[in-house]
Amino acid sequence: MKRLCVALLLASTSTFSFAAESLTGNQQCLAEKYDAYIDASLNWYADLADLTSDQYPELEEVSQWFLEGRKHHFELNRAAVRYYLVNDSSKVATEQSIEGWLKLEQHDIKELSQRDDELGKIAKTTFDDRQSKPHAQNYELRSAFAELLSHPKQIDTALQRYNQSIAKVESTQCK
Repeated sequence: MKRLCVALLLASTSTFSFAAESLTGNQQCLAEKYDAYIDASLNWYADLADLTSDQYPELEEVSQWFLEGRKHHFELNRAAVRYYLVNDSSKVATEQSIEGWLKLEQHDIKELSQRDDELGKIAKTTFDDRQSKPHAQNYELRSAFAELLSHPKQIDTALQRYNQSIAKVESTQCK
């Protein structure tokens, strides 16, 4: 059920764009490549949250809280890359590995959160997440993640799926 919810969220946001902007052919290719990276990352975090909740049922709520924060973070990055591709391509380092295309610092997110548009709303959600008090079980969740990640066989299927997705993303050529 959780995977279905994540899939529906991804499907509804994967084609996110600002109505006032139109991407050129290359910008569209780059945006779709970044979208695929975001989707792979969100699926990885959903898998990690599911594995953690399965092994540690008492961490179900904090796992979902963590996943929600990751969704906010990645959806901001998705929206920001699309915005910057059109409006300030110097902020998107497409010559780097896809994980390094966008570097939004806290002050950048705060500045974006002041905007009165969809990007501003998304940035405000992420900014508010970062300013909020951590979940009471955050430390326990991080410890559970460390435990899971130190046993590669427990995460092998999810990790292979992520690595295959990222390899496909990295092989995408935009001209």
